[in-house]
Amino acid sequence: MSKVTIYRIDVQFGDCDPAGIVFFPNFSRWMDAASHDYFIQCGLPPWREMQALPNCIGAPLLEIHTRFHTSATYGERLAVHTRVEEWRGKVFIQSHRVMRDDTLICEGSATRALCIKQDDGRLKAVGVPEFIRAACD
Repeated sequence: MSKVTIYRIDVQFGDCDPAGIVFFPNFSRWMDAASHDYFIQCGLPPWREMQALPNCIGAPLLEIHTRFHTSATYGERLAVHTRVEEWRGKVFIQSHRVMRDDTLICEGSATRALCIKQDDGRLKAVGVPEFIRAACD
């Protein structure tokens, strides 16, 4: 099982709809930020600074699934618990659990491909190197 990291969010007034409930796209934005933060918390440099993987641009999103359990609102402190659920060669699946204390607000999974930029400017998915997997275990 991979490491679990926590990305904290203070819900702002602008994160909410007119009813005072967090507008649903913000959960995707927060899970995306937690995805990138996960690897940094695992001790890896930001994707674009990764010397051991030249021309790395990161891990673009291929697919996302989200399930909402209850709402969140302005002034609350949330925590996104993130881990790598599965490694699949050139792609990996991360799971995210958005919590308010012990209450599950939302959960999601994101499938991403690790990509480099080729000399002709096109992106190419590459196998996830062992040093990245090891940092996350």
